[in-house]
Amino acid sequence: MDQNILNRFRGKMCRKVPVTIVVCCLTLGAVTLLQPVRGDQFEEVYRWKQLDFNNLTDGDGAPGIIFPDEEDAPAANGWNESFTPYYNLPMGATHHKGRLFVTIPRRRPGIPSTLNVIVLDQVPAGEQSPRLTAYPDALTNELRKAYEPDPKRLVSVYRTRVDRCDRLWFVDTGFLEYPGNRRQVQRPSLWIIDLLQDRKVRQFAIPESVVAEGHGIASVTVDSSGEDCEGAYAYIPDLAFYRLYVYSFREDRMWTFKHEFLSFDPRMTGFSVAGVRFRWNDGIFSLALGPPASDAAQGRTVYFHAMASTSEYQTTTRVLQNETLAKAGAYDHLFTHVGERGIKTQCTIHQYDPVTGVLFYAEVNRNSIGCWNSATRFEPENHGIVHLDNQNFIYPSDLTLDSDGELWVMTNTLPRYIYAKLDTEDYNFRIWRQQPVKAIRGTICAPGA
Repeated sequence: MDQNILNRFRGKMCRKVPVTIVVCCLTLGAVTLLQPVRGDQFEEVYRWKQLDFNNLTDGDGAPGIIFPDEEDAPAANGWNESFTPYYNLPMGATHHKGRLFVTIPRRRPGIPSTLNVIVLDQVPAGEQSPRLTAYPDALTNELRKAYEPDPKRLVSVYRTRVDRCDRLWFVDTGFLEYPGNRRQVQRPSLWIIDLLQDRKVRQFAIPESVVAEGHGIASVTVDSSGEDCEGAYAYIPDLAFYRLYVYSFREDRMWTFKHEFLSFDPRMTGFSVAGVRFRWNDGIFSLALGPPASDAAQGRTVYFHAMASTSEYQTTTRVLQNETLAKAGAYDHLFTHVGERGIKTQCTIHQYDPVTGVLFYAEVNRNSIGCWNSATRFEPENHGIVHLDNQNFIYPSDLTLDSDGELWVMTNTLPRYIYAKLDTEDYNFRIWRQQPVKAIRGTICAPGA
C-alpha cells in the first residue's frame, strides 16, 4: 500500500478512538510503515565507507599509483592517476562459488582496478569491509601511460555475469568517462574468462560498424546451457544508442536490433533518490531470461526494459538468435509490450528466478527490490516489494542470481555521488543476499498469494 494512503488511513482511524487506543494505533502504524514488506529482508554481507585494495603500496608504504611513471602520466594527460579512494564507486557484484566479482567503472581518475574479486573464505571473521583484489591480476587492470590502447588490458567494466559453464562474461567499454576528458581509449570488447582456470578463453572486439563508443554498454545477459557451452549467446543492451547487440559464441559474430521499445519513455525520465532530483534518458538497460515461451519453438521469453521507463517488454530467444532476421529488419511485431509495473518503478537490473517463477527488479526510485510472479497478469496490482530501505539500500545498481539460486544485490548511492557528495564517515556501498523463496514469503509474489 502507498505510504501516503497508509498515513491518511492511520490518521482517520486514530481521530475516532480514545486516547488509550491512539497510542496503539500510532505504534501499529509506525511498525507498518517501517516494515512495508513481509518477506525475509535481504542480509547485508559487506559494507564500505570507501573502498580499499590489496597491493596498493610501494616498498616504502606510500600510496600506490596506477601509471608506472607518476611524473609522466599527469603531465601528458592532465590527470593525476594516484589512487583516490573517493572516486572508487562500485557498480556491479556477481557471486560464483565463493568468490565475489566487484566492478568499478572508470568514471573518474584514481581507480586502480576496474575488475576485482573478494574470496569469501579468505575474509577474516568479523571483517565488514574487505579489501578488493584486482582480477585476473593488477597488470590487466593497469592503464597505460598517456592512455595508450592495449587490448590485453581493461579500461572500464560495469557489470559481470557467470554462465552455466563457469565462465565470467563482461564488456570492457574501453571508454574513460572523466569529466571534461571523455575518450574512447580502445574498442569496446566482450571478454569471457574460464573461472575454473582463471584464464581468458575469448575476447571479441566490437567493431565500429556496430557501435562508435562503448560508454552505453553497462550490462550483459548470458544465455547458455551446461550441455552446450559452445552454443552460448550474449545479449548486450546499449542504453546510450538504444540498441541491442547479440553475440554468438559458436559463430564469434555479433548483430544488432533496433526498435522504439529500446528507447526511454520521456514521461519517466525524472528520478528522486536520497534527496537528489535529476533526469536521465537511459534506454534499454537490462534483459532477463524468463520461462519457456508459449510457443516452445520460440525458446524462452526474454524480458527487457529501459531504465527511464516503467514499462516492461518481451521477445524470445529464437528472435534474438536470428542474425538474418536482425539484418532484414522485419521484426517490429516480435517485440511486444507486456505491461506497466507501476509508479516510481524505474529500475536498473532485473532477474528471473526459474524456481519460483518470479521476476525481481532493482528499483532505484524506491530503494527497493520489487517482484512479479510470472504466473499472474502483468499489472501494477500484481507487483510487490520484497525489500525496501531508504536508509541503507540506496540505489540498487546490480542484481544477480548465482549458481546456488541465491540473489545478490549491490547498492552504491550513485546519485548522491554524482550530484551531491558522499559522506565518507558513513557506509556508502553495500552488498546483500537472499534466497528468492524466502524473499517472496508472505508477499503478493508468493505462489497462491
